[in-house]
Amino acid sequence: MEWYWWFFIAVIIVSIPFKIKFMKWYSKRQKENSSKNGDDK
Repeated sequence: MEWYWWFFIAVIIVSIPFKIKFMKWYSKRQKENSSKNGDDK
């Protein structure tokens, strides 16, 4: 494989934990916003 394939794979592997962390933070933020605004959608 070419060197850039290894680089691409490494970037994906490194970004997975950040993506998970972001998704958890984002869902938490969404819950906080919906609780502040009440039940009106």
